[in-house]
This record gives sequence, structure tokens and C-alpha cells, in this order.
Amino acid sequence: MADHYPPATEDYPTTERSRVRRSPRRGSHARAEVHAILDASPLCHVGYVIDGAPYVTPTLHWREGEYVYWHGSAASRFLRAAEDMPVCLTCSIMDGYVLGRSAFNHSVNYRSAMVFGTARLVDDVEEKADALRRLIEDLFPGRWDSLRPMTGQEAKATSVLRMKIDEATAKVRNGPPGDIDEADYPVWAGVLPIRSQLAPAQAAPGMPDGIALPQSLSDLIGSGRIR
Repeated sequence: MADHYPPATEDYPTTERSRVRRSPRRGSHARAEVHAILDASPLCHVGYVIDGAPYVTPTLHWREGEYVYWHGSAASRFLRAAEDMPVCLTCSIMDGYVLGRSAFNHSVNYRSAMVFGTARLVDDVEEKADALRRLIEDLFPGRWDSLRPMTGQEAKATSVLRMKIDEATAKVRNGPPGDIDEADYPVWAGVLPIRSQLAPAQAAPGMPDGIALPQSLSDLIGSGRIR
């Protein structure tokens, strides 16, 4: 793409739409922080308005520079309607339950990113196929070339949209409960960490003998990360 990507040290613009109003100390407009959360989250939710009604669609996504991509069925009226429409794409990762000494001081540790832009349909056949290849390679490095080639009908049945990030906000909470002033109250308080990771692989039914789990997938499972 010919678009200029600003250095990762630069911030996204702070606007009335993207400004963090509640607990602003947890918010950031830094590109590096927004990108890190987008890249770590396995799932996003895309919000938009169709005929005056709000909709939110969960889907897999991937980021390339200042663009976020997502895909779905070409038959989806949501994807068709979202083309050339302002959308809000969000990702969130829960890192732990925070248990305070009172119900009021219970919370969660989390990382979240909210990005804004205009959805564009990737309609060039070769560009769309390459985008889907990058999705698979982003999740499972080295897998694309081992797969059965995608058919023309499969490509036709799949839509890919992309959005240039115009505005973005990251928000993070990470720490113990904020009620140290009540430390003498006789109840357990602290953090219950949450860790998402891949479990041992389960082979598909009908798998021929002699086809072992690829080392790349074994390494991915052992890495402790989910993407």
C-alpha cells in the first residue's frame, strides 16, 4: 500500500469521540499500545448502524500497519451494509478478576482497544485471496502452503473488509484492588489471574494414518499464546 504509516511512537488524535472520560489515567492514544492490543486479541467486535438500528458483529481480525481487516460470508447483509460506513471496532482481553474488600471495589484487570474508521470492501479477487492468506499466516505461521487451494466458489462466498484507523483509544487496568485503606478488614482480597492459552490438539475425524501434528502448531501450543 502507498499509505504513509506514522512512527509507532506517535499518538492517534484525541477527539471528543475517542477521549477517555472515565478513569482517564488508564487510557492511551499511543499507536504502539493500540496495535499491541489489536495484535494480541483473537477476536474483535465490529459495531455499526443499519437503518437506524445498532449492530455488533464478532469476527476474527488481523492488522497490517494502520489497517485492520476482518472477514465473513459474502451473503451477510451486515457486511454488505457496512461497506463505506463509519464503524467502531473493539478488542478486549481479560487478565484477571480483582476482588476488593467490598462489592464496590471489585473490578477486572483488562486490556482493550477501540478504533474508528470507514469500512471498505476488498473486491479485487487476487487481493482478497492474498488477504485471506495473510489471515491464516497471522494465526498459524507456515500453514497456508500446506492447505488445499481455495476454490473460486469459496473465494466468491467470502467477503473481506478493511478499515484504516483514523482514531483509536487503548484502555488498560492492571493491578490489585484499590482499597488499601481497608486492609485491616478481615476478608480475602486480591487478584484471580485469567490466562487464555491453546489446549492440546484434537485431530479431526477421518484423519489418515501417518499425518502428525505439524511442528509449527506444536510450537504454537507450547508458546502459551493464542495468536
